Amino acid sequence: MHCERALEEDMAVGSDITSEGGQYNGKMTPFVVLSCMIAAMGGLIFGYDIGVSGGVTSMEPFLEKFFREVYAKMREDTRISNYCKFDSQLLTSFTSSLYIAGLVASLFASSVTRTYGRKPSILLGGAAFLAGSALGGTAFNVYMLIFGRILLGIGVGFANQSVPLYLSEMAPPKCRGAMNIGFQLCVGIGVLSSNLINFGTEKIKGGWGWRISLAMAAVPASILTLGALFLPETPNSLIQNSNNHEKAKLMLQRVRGTNDVDAELDDLMRASDISKSINHPFKKIIQRKYRPQLVMAIAIPFFQQVTGINVISFYAPVLFRTIGLGESASLLSSVMITGVVGTASTFISMVIVDKLGRRALFMIGGVQMFLSQIMVGSLIAAQLGDYGGMSKGYASLVIVFICIYVAGFAWSWGPLGWLVPSEIFPLEIRSVGQSITVAVNFLFTFMVAQAFLTMLCHFKSGIFFFFGGWVVVMSVFVYFLLPETKNMPIEHMDRVWREHWFWKRIVGEGNEDRKREIIQ
Repeated sequence: MHCERALEEDMAVGSDITSEGGQYNGKMTPFVVLSCMIAAMGGLIFGYDIGVSGGVTSMEPFLEKFFREVYAKMREDTRISNYCKFDSQLLTSFTSSLYIAGLVASLFASSVTRTYGRKPSILLGGAAFLAGSALGGTAFNVYMLIFGRILLGIGVGFANQSVPLYLSEMAPPKCRGAMNIGFQLCVGIGVLSSNLINFGTEKIKGGWGWRISLAMAAVPASILTLGALFLPETPNSLIQNSNNHEKAKLMLQRVRGTNDVDAELDDLMRASDISKSINHPFKKIIQRKYRPQLVMAIAIPFFQQVTGINVISFYAPVLFRTIGLGESASLLSSVMITGVVGTASTFISMVIVDKLGRRALFMIGGVQMFLSQIMVGSLIAAQLGDYGGMSKGYASLVIVFICIYVAGFAWSWGPLGWLVPSEIFPLEIRSVGQSITVAVNFLFTFMVAQAFLTMLCHFKSGIFFFFGGWVVVMSVFVYFLLPETKNMPIEHMDRVWREHWFWKRIVGEGNEDRKREIIQ
C-alpha cells in the first residue's frame, strides 16, 4: 500500500519523529486493518438506510398501504404534474424523521464517546439500529413505521459520531485518509446492497416485499453490534479516559507494530492532560483559537448536503419515475448509479486521497458535479413537460450525467465530508467537534429530505440549477479557506491553521496559548 511504503521511506531516512513534529514510527498492521474494517461497518448501516428508504417509497404496495394520497396521485397520470405526484409531507417524514433523531442522538453521543470511549458509542449505535430495523419490517401503520425510523436515526447518530473518530485515531498519519474513507466505502456498499434488495423484493407477488427490504437492515446492524464487542479501544481514548498509561502504551505498540512509540505517546498524554482540564467542551470550542475547526465542523457538512446528493440517494427511484421510467427500471437504475458507480468511485478516492490530497479531490469533484447538474437540469427542462414522459434516448442521457455526478461526489465531498472534520480537532474538543459535524449534517439532511419533493413540484428542472449553484459556492470556499491536511499527525493538526494565509490571523495568538498549555 502507498501509505505503508511512505512510512517505510520516512523511517529509512531517519525521520523518526519526536513531539516536535514529523511522522511517528509505525506501520499499517493487520490488527489495525481488521479493527478499522469492523468499525467501518457503521457506514454500512447508514448506507443501507439511505438506499432502502428511496426504494420502498417508489414501491406501489408500500405507498398504497401507508401513503394512499401519494398512491392515488401517482395513478392519476393525466391530471397530476410529473413533478408533483410524490409531493407529500407525510411521505418525506418517513425519510427525514431518521435525521432529526440522528441529530439529537449525535449530541448525546458526544458525552458517551468522550467519557466512556469510542467503542461503547459504536455498540450503542448498532443496537439501536437493530431495534429500528425489526420495528420497520413489522410495521402495520405509519406511526409504527416512523417510530422505527427514529430508532434507526439514534443508531446512525451514535455510529456516525464515533466511527470516523475511531478510524482517524487508529490509522497511521500516512494512511489516515484511506482508512477513514473506508467509512464512506461502506456507505456505498450499503446503498448498493439495499438497492439490489429493493430490486429483488419489488418483484415478490403479494406486495409485501418492502417488509423484507426494511427488515434486512438487521443484517448490517448485527454485524456492527457483534463486531463492536470485540473492538479494541483507541490509544487516544484509553489515555483520555484512564490513568493506566502502561495499558495505553501497550495498545499503541500493538496498533503501530513497533515498540518505539514514545514520541506519539508523549503527544497523546499532553493532549489528554489538556482534555481532562476541560469541563465544558461545548463552551471551549467556541473560543477564538478553535474558530477554524468550528467553521469547518459547520460548513463542510452543510455543503455536503447542498450538493444535492440526497436528491439522488433518497429519491433516485422517484426521480426516475418522474422522467417516465417504470417501477422496475427505476429501481435498476438506482442500483447502477447510487450503488455500483458510487462504490467504485469511493474506492478510487481511498486509493488516491493520501497522494493527491484533500483539496485537489474537493476541487475536481466540485467541477464534475456542477457540470453534470447543469446538463441534467437542461435536459429535463427541454424534454420533460408536466405530463407524459421522456423518450428513452433522453432518459438514458439523463442517467449518464447522473452517473457522472454521483462519481464526482463519491470521490470528493462524499468521503472527504467525513474525513476532514474527523482529523482536524485537537483531542480536548474532538468528540464535541465531531458531534457538531454530525448534527449539522443531519439537520440539513433533514431539511433537504423534507423539502425536496415540494421543491421538485415547484422548481421542476430548476432544482438541479439550485444545487449546482451551491456546488460553485462550496468549491470557492474550499479553494480559499481549507488548508491541506494530508499526512499531518492528528495531534499536530493545529499547524495547518497557523500556516494558512487567512486562519493564521485568527488563531496565531490562540495557538501560542495552547503551546504554553502543553508545556505546562
